[in-house]
Amino acid sequence: MMVRRALLAAMLLASGSALAAPNASAPGETSSTAHPALWPAAHSPAAITSPATERRIARMIAAMTLEEKVGQMIQADISAITPEDLAKYPLGSILAGGNSGPYGDERADAAKWEKLVRAFRAASAKSGAGIPMLFGIDAVHGHSNLPGATIFPHNIGLGAAHDPALIQRIGEVTAIEVAASGIDWTFAPTLAVPQDLRWGRSYEGYGADPALVASYAKAMTVGLQGPLVAGKPIAADRVAATAKHYLADGGTDGGKDQGDALISERELVARHAQGYPPAIDAGALTVMASFSSWNGTKNHGNQSLLTDVLKGRMGFQGLVVGDWNGHGQIPGCTVTDCAHTFTAGLDLAMAPNSWKGLFEATVREAKDGTIPMARIDDAVARILRVKAKLGLLGAKPVDRGNPSVVGSDAHLAVAREAAAKSLVLLKNNGGVLPLRPGAKVLITGPGADSMAMQAGGWTITWQGTDTTAADFPKGQTIGRAIATAVKDAGGSAAISADGSFAARPDVAVVVYGEQPYAEFQGDMPNIAFRAQAGEKDMLAKLKAQGIKVVSVFLSGRPLFTGPELNASDAFVAAWLPGTQGQGVADVLVARKDGKPVRGFTGKLSFPWPADAVSPVKTPLFPAGYGLGYASKAVLGPVNVDPHVDLVASASEGVYFALGKVPSPWHLSLDPGIAARAVDLGAQEDAQAFSWSEAGAIGIDGPPVDLMRQLDEEFALKLEGRLDAAASPIAVTMAGATLKITPPAGPLTVRIPLRCFKDAGANFKAVGTPLRIAGEKGLVLTLRGASIEGVGQTIPCPGR
Repeated sequence: MMVRRALLAAMLLASGSALAAPNASAPGETSSTAHPALWPAAHSPAAITSPATERRIARMIAAMTLEEKVGQMIQADISAITPEDLAKYPLGSILAGGNSGPYGDERADAAKWEKLVRAFRAASAKSGAGIPMLFGIDAVHGHSNLPGATIFPHNIGLGAAHDPALIQRIGEVTAIEVAASGIDWTFAPTLAVPQDLRWGRSYEGYGADPALVASYAKAMTVGLQGPLVAGKPIAADRVAATAKHYLADGGTDGGKDQGDALISERELVARHAQGYPPAIDAGALTVMASFSSWNGTKNHGNQSLLTDVLKGRMGFQGLVVGDWNGHGQIPGCTVTDCAHTFTAGLDLAMAPNSWKGLFEATVREAKDGTIPMARIDDAVARILRVKAKLGLLGAKPVDRGNPSVVGSDAHLAVAREAAAKSLVLLKNNGGVLPLRPGAKVLITGPGADSMAMQAGGWTITWQGTDTTAADFPKGQTIGRAIATAVKDAGGSAAISADGSFAARPDVAVVVYGEQPYAEFQGDMPNIAFRAQAGEKDMLAKLKAQGIKVVSVFLSGRPLFTGPELNASDAFVAAWLPGTQGQGVADVLVARKDGKPVRGFTGKLSFPWPADAVSPVKTPLFPAGYGLGYASKAVLGPVNVDPHVDLVASASEGVYFALGKVPSPWHLSLDPGIAARAVDLGAQEDAQAFSWSEAGAIGIDGPPVDLMRQLDEEFALKLEGRLDAAASPIAVTMAGATLKITPPAGPLTVRIPLRCFKDAGANFKAVGTPLRIAGEKGLVLTLRGASIEGVGQTIPCPGR
């Protein structure tokens, strides 16, 4: 079946004529109406339910009030609802978003998570129809919200392993640990097929090849849920899977997160839909709609995709859930009122902080017939079907919760194996790897001892920037793991943050790459690697001293790294390998017998670019490339020209970076304000602004639409230093002004965009994203100004 679908995909892309429907759009047309006959057929297995279960669901629905039915269709975030709220609002589902922890504790242990689940379950049993809650969470590379859990490489690394059996074992371990904390639903696997690496969520995709994604879709679904058995719920140590994000989130124009896939239906099917049939055939209980659009129509409101194709042609019998307030992006909708998303086919709206208003509006629209009762009953039936398969509707609901199994040695061994298998060797001139027994090794670079960099986003917190080694006591950073392995083999190793050394090493292992990020925050204007201050100089300095240099490059996507490749004797694409740095050491370091624990087996699942242009047009290394230790290949000098203007391209949400205003924005100063470049953390990485009279500095440019950031928890972030201020500082964004009074000294201010909206800002067309006004005597050093995803509630400053 998998081979046949892959062949069909290739035929559709190559010829554009296979399975053509009579009224299908031509490949160049921009219709957003799908024609089911063009799509592969699938069907949820019969074991997803049973005649007896369906009869029971029908009886339950017949006995429910309208409010109880609508409650099943609304999902709230734990940061915005309490168990006591269920007495009035009989919601059927909750989730824990990227920055939400039980009782406000982002670093809660499994026992605390289980306590929260039980509290909501007990409250739901006493409210409405007494139907237990569903509890969903983003366990996207292991139970990544949980300190001490087993954290695997992100999907891009798993794609490089090309090992479906490993993927199934990873799904099993993840399910066991999620269930151990009482939770019964994970929002995984991601079946995106990223085509433009500027997309900040590229690392959530296994690869650019739909056949690879399809092979992993079944494996991860079966791993998370186990094989479905007729008449029986899934096991207590398994959880519901979610095939996401439906559809083409990896195919948006320009790689823009939550953007628009401007592609033909044939390409949509052949490239972006191939993972869904195997996931559905394997019994995936849920599918999540994508934030993105297809040819101008938001997927959350596209009936032809959600109903005609997914539920019709693909025979999906489970529930379709929305993404974080995604329904509010449909034209004519708000986050608190969107009948259209339900009539289009969404069954469960993710309304994290908007649930109360959406509940009330949906009840009203059901009463007046805007949402047909048949559609509501269908949505509720699908939700109850999933709950039944999870064992929640029986006389004695399945009890999940066994904190003792989290982070077990057996689980960590799988993560260590996965980290090793994900590594791809791109260069090994002179056979510098593996590091020989007895070698003197210097280990340096910002990633050498950074759990945050090697784990990436979606680790403890949404963006993953504050993850530390202390969060994973049984994990190990890459640098420490390599140092231990080198010493065990009779060598010497030193970890040096700045690359300095007392005794000259034989070889330097430099661990560096991207800083952690998650959705939106990771979007890029091009795919050039932007080294931190000193990184390139460090490589060049070590090379100039005749020291062999091994680059261990941490990233969520292939990036243009021509200068870094030329400065390295060996170059390893290590992706985001998770918490088990020992897996990296197993491959890079030879034991006393001269052989490493494992060799290089990883192969690129995306092409590696020869320049910074995306989509990749001229790959330096094609997908499928990867050296092994038996290879004698020598890589000569590679291109160092990015072929793009790195200065004149910036994100719509970055207004000031390292002391400069990136294009297309420009800086304006009122009379009486002087500016000069200063050193804050590096050479001239900030500007000091001095007010000799009242006035403002402004950042202006072409109008941009910031509504998608407004719909979520994003904030304006100002970084720098307040040197002197005699009065409050006025910060204006999109036409609305708020006043802040930070203390003198280092400055980090986050102002939620909703605060500006409440003050009258218009985020639809923002031409002046930032103005900072002050009185005479103000001295402000600014290093950065940007929009940042925070995923949590921050209070507004005084207006």
